[in-house]
Amino acid sequence: MSATADPADKSNPASRLNFESGQIVQELGFDEDTDQDLREGIEEITGTDLVDEDYDDVADAVLLWHRDDDGDLTDSLVDALEYLAEGGVIWLLTPKTGRDGHIEASDINEAARTAGLSQTSSINIAKDWAATRLATKSTAKPAAGKR
Repeated sequence: MSATADPADKSNPASRLNFESGQIVQELGFDEDTDQDLREGIEEITGTDLVDEDYDDVADAVLLWHRDDDGDLTDSLVDALEYLAEGGVIWLLTPKTGRDGHIEASDINEAARTAGLSQTSSINIAKDWAATRLATKSTAKPAAGKR
């Protein structure tokens, strides 16, 4: 039995991302500038290692590190959706304002809409990184009169 961090532990910055024990989180866009404390914090909460782009099953969430020079953000978001479980979320991590690779909020919003995602919240999550929670838009609506 492995010990996992208490998700309510506010000293762990990852606690603000609302991950739960046992979740599979796919990490895309990893590079030497990613925040190691945040990555380790997610692993502590979930009790599982982050999986990379070679993971070939569905993930409960995607952690997408993206900088302005990483290419088209819409394409990256569409790629992130490929193995995302139904009801899963994408946490888009971008450099904060004033940092190299910063992406304007309006560009994030436009890319998310184009990829079929809704921006639900944004937070400062690490020293150099901001996190934007993106969720799939629900296209299925229950039929009238049915529950």
